[in-house]
Amino acid sequence: MTIITREDPTDLVVRPMRPVRRTSPGARRGPRPQRPAGTPIGHRGTGVLMSRASHRRKKVTPLATVLLALVAAAITVWLGLVAEMATPASPAGTPPRLAVVQVQAGESLEQLAQRIAPDASVGAVVDEIRDLNELKTAAVDAGQTLIAPVG
Repeated sequence: MTIITREDPTDLVVRPMRPVRRTSPGARRGPRPQRPAGTPIGHRGTGVLMSRASHRRKKVTPLATVLLALVAAAITVWLGLVAEMATPASPAGTPPRLAVVQVQAGESLEQLAQRIAPDASVGAVVDEIRDLNELKTAAVDAGQTLIAPVG
């Protein structure tokens, strides 16, 4: 490669250019140090970059502990309230209407609940009948009249 320059506007001088050697950015210049065969390669440091800032733990004061506990309690209460509001009324609950019903011969409280409220949960209707009529046991007699949710 040559460079053409003008020293005098009337004549041209052509000078040869020396080649440029390209090296990688991390390449070392000069001879490489020799190590005896079989010895491990020596490394300086861990190779992991770490900040020079202080890494000491700061003490947690009792006030900070109490404040964090109060914040955690407030978040727990808030989540409970949100979950309570977001939960729709269960369709398998007891029907809202009440009626007086009569127990048929051979009918249990569970069978009565299934007959008067087929779409509702049998267990919930049985519990509601027992609460409304103040029944201590699930035993009922034929012809007994009870207040029960129907629907």
